[in-house]
Amino acid sequence: MGSGIEMHETGINSGDRAGAAQSHIVKRHDKGLLLIGLGKLIEAVFFFLVGVGAIHFIHRDLGDSALRLATRLRIDPDGRMVSYLLDHLDAITAHRLKQIGVATFFYAGLRVTEGVGLILEKVWAEYLTVGVTISFLPWEMYEIARRPDWVRVCLLFANLVVLAYLVWWLRRNLRMGANRRGVIGL
Repeated sequence: MGSGIEMHETGINSGDRAGAAQSHIVKRHDKGLLLIGLGKLIEAVFFFLVGVGAIHFIHRDLGDSALRLATRLRIDPDGRMVSYLLDHLDAITAHRLKQIGVATFFYAGLRVTEGVGLILEKVWAEYLTVGVTISFLPWEMYEIARRPDWVRVCLLFANLVVLAYLVWWLRRNLRMGANRRGVIGL
């Protein structure tokens, strides 16, 4: 009876010790997945704002807005850059702005899904990000071949690094037999 009181006072018996030891194990998040996930969320914010901007300008004169912005930024409105921009803005219709808005909202939603899933270390998000990244590689390489610049090359390089990391992460976990989140990973 004394040992029963002692166990009651401490609240620990042999069965509880294993549970207590397991409850003190802190799962560490993978810093690579966290960094990639945060990057995806930053992209989502950017594309959401682009979508808002596209929707905002649907019933406005883009050329007039560009001229006002150039004036505010103290850029010569008769300069080559502004003329180039004005020539291209005339081709953008209200219908095209709606398409741009919808596409960027969809893309922002995709990035949020990837980012949150990666931060939560969900296997489905890892596979989704690999698939999306692979699907954009041909387009990125085409853009570099068409008009090479450092920004495009750096974006391609960053996406290849993300892809390599995720493939390494997935293969490592498969090799370890770590089915971390159930049979399918949902």
